[in-house]
Amino acid sequence: MFQNRKQIILSFFFLVCGIYLIRLLYLQVIDDKYHALGSTGALKKEVQIPLRGQIYDRNGKLLVANVDVYDMKVTPYKVKPMDTTMFCRLFNITRGYFDSTMTLAKTYSRNRATIFLRQLTKEDYARVADAMVSFPGFTFELSFFRTYPAHTMANALGYIGEISKKAYEDQEVEYYRSGDYIGITGLEKQYESELRGRRGVKFTMMNVHGEDKGSYANGEYDTLAVIGKNLISTVDLDVQQLADSLFQGKTGCAVAIEPTTGEILAIGSYPYYDPNILSGKQFSKYFKELYRNPDKPLNDRVATGFFRPGSTFKLAQALVALQLGAIEPSTAFPLGGAPVKCHNHPGSPNDLHNAVRFSCNPYFYNVFRKIMGNTPETNPFKAAPIMLSKWHDMIEKFGYGQKLGIDLPSESSGLLPNVKYYDKRYGAFQWKFSNIYSLSIGEGEVSINMLKMANLAATIANRGYWITPHLVKGFGQNGKGVNPQLKQVHKTFIDPQNYEAIIGGMQDAVERGTVGGGAGIVEGIAICGKTGTSQNKKGRDNSIFIAFAPRYNPKIAIAVMVQNAGFGGSVAAPIATLMIEKYLKRKIERTAIKERMINLSIKTVEAMAAGGAGTINTEKPMPATKTTPKTPIKPKKEAPKPEKTAFIKPKEITPNSTK
Repeated sequence: MFQNRKQIILSFFFLVCGIYLIRLLYLQVIDDKYHALGSTGALKKEVQIPLRGQIYDRNGKLLVANVDVYDMKVTPYKVKPMDTTMFCRLFNITRGYFDSTMTLAKTYSRNRATIFLRQLTKEDYARVADAMVSFPGFTFELSFFRTYPAHTMANALGYIGEISKKAYEDQEVEYYRSGDYIGITGLEKQYESELRGRRGVKFTMMNVHGEDKGSYANGEYDTLAVIGKNLISTVDLDVQQLADSLFQGKTGCAVAIEPTTGEILAIGSYPYYDPNILSGKQFSKYFKELYRNPDKPLNDRVATGFFRPGSTFKLAQALVALQLGAIEPSTAFPLGGAPVKCHNHPGSPNDLHNAVRFSCNPYFYNVFRKIMGNTPETNPFKAAPIMLSKWHDMIEKFGYGQKLGIDLPSESSGLLPNVKYYDKRYGAFQWKFSNIYSLSIGEGEVSINMLKMANLAATIANRGYWITPHLVKGFGQNGKGVNPQLKQVHKTFIDPQNYEAIIGGMQDAVERGTVGGGAGIVEGIAICGKTGTSQNKKGRDNSIFIAFAPRYNPKIAIAVMVQNAGFGGSVAAPIATLMIEKYLKRKIERTAIKERMINLSIKTVEAMAAGGAGTINTEKPMPATKTTPKTPIKPKKEAPKPEKTAFIKPKEITPNSTK
């Protein structure tokens, strides 16, 4: 028995050894592929970089394109003694740049090629190509840089840059090389895998002198580079560029959504900058200028900003109260008797319709008081946590206090305070309605970004649901391939008739309410909107307006915020209604209002403290770019004194409660 077992084990051992020997014989003697690939002195591997996918608007207008350039690389061990002065003069670089770059290349690897010079134009390459025979070790690789013919949407589109050391080292599947470009922000980062394409590889036979002896194995093992997928965005470029012009000399943001699809029609954070300036050789210079600008143009105020929603929040309060049965559309409250002041509007009748129309602070104070008291519990310290928890869950359904899921990599959640938040601040059962009543009119601790405000308008337009806001309509010629999660439907579980109860007041707010002087009226279009005036710690209040149009079968929902511009109906509302007019009519008929908004400049507190408007130099970044970028940020004028806010901050709420 022992001998039989021994023979079985030995037989298995010799079988395995035989398989290995046969495989080694095949790889090293029979198959010349591996023999050649293993000989670094006989075979050169060239990686071919594909062009990055271009980006278009919803109507096929080009937003992001590519310009062919050449990157020069150096392999230190191949560099021979040479005329360094002649080399520096040929490429118009300093001796200091040459020495420091060579040192970095040697530190990285003496045997691997690294970037020496980036973005040489075709003309530059043609000028130096013949002279390179005198400078062994330096090679050229066809590359590209991004150009932005529309000069807009810098924050949303994002930019590409050299891969960081950490990102390079953390690759799960090795794809990028040191010095490669990768999406850093915006859509460029979000859709990196689709936009980057697939690299190609070419194997070339070399002799002992490094001379090219032709393609290896007739190109059998070469792979072609595959260009990245073109991205079709949801943005309407005409509406986007109108927003850019209307925000000249102002700081703020605007976002418009198609309610029935969740597609974003326009998205702008201002002051904006021409994205071309972060695409060329002068990236570092311009990035520093943008970073130091007091109005922070690098900040994406739409998706990552934090603002108090102001009176726009009253709409959500009313819907929750109606659904809970705390009020009815006919419920009326007196204009006085509340710690928040009224806007001196007509008071008969002060029902829900007119409260929305005139943005009555005392009315919505009483609405929130009714919500918080809508429980059998008589102890106010015990009742407050019960009803705030229920209120929080219902408000959260509108997208507050969470990420909406937009296809941008840096969306913020904002803050929707809950019981845990106030327990931590005051102590369990140590707070009640009088401590938190500023939430009734969108002040206090609640904070959101402008995307959520536009989403609220879209939810009301849809009478009870919203679709995940997104910026991509599809990829390639067929425009397909969007992640199904971007089309997800989110329900608020509030009855449609409750939405109708506030929509009439919203239409009257635009036509004969808080949007004064007919600034919001567009002939032939029923616009339903709500103004907001949000507090600032310093300077004038923020001007806010949300709206949708038309009233029936809505096509667009919008939110606009202008910092330090005062009353919501004076600045934000005209800008928003002009954008609505442009989208629905494809032209602007109210030219006087358009010119007034374009010429109106409002300095922020930060810009005034810095002693200027933070104008950005938008010098053309690369000779290969045929179009000279416009200067989007203009010197600002002093703004007219805005209407004073009617809200007085309650004593229970500390000044630092919300950023």
